Amino acid sequence: MDFETTVEAIGTAVDAAGVAIIVVGALAVTVQFALGLTARMEIASGYRRYRQGLGRVILLGLEFLVAGDIIKTVAVSPTFVSVGVLAVIVLVRTFLSFSLEVELEGRWPWQGRRND
Repeated sequence: MDFETTVEAIGTAVDAAGVAIIVVGALAVTVQFALGLTARMEIASGYRRYRQGLGRVILLGLEFLVAGDIIKTVAVSPTFVSVGVLAVIVLVRTFLSFSLEVELEGRWPWQGRRND
């Protein structure tokens, strides 16, 4: 195996890990929510916890997907066009991450925690 093939395989494995994290995490959070409903949990608080758990799973999966893209793009084919495409992908995923963070925490990532 040459260097490019190895790095491509590593990048693909990191991408696969990101997808697996999202799928398995979403299933786990959904099962946990369903079990909570059968245990007569308050629906509003259960739904809030469900959304927060699902959002955290998606954030973690996105981090792995970005890492896989960086590995494959920069190490395998660092052309100007491929780096530009990577920049756009990272921008979109960063925007998604910030949006999810605001949705989950009710504040921007750089803001301190609120004292409620």
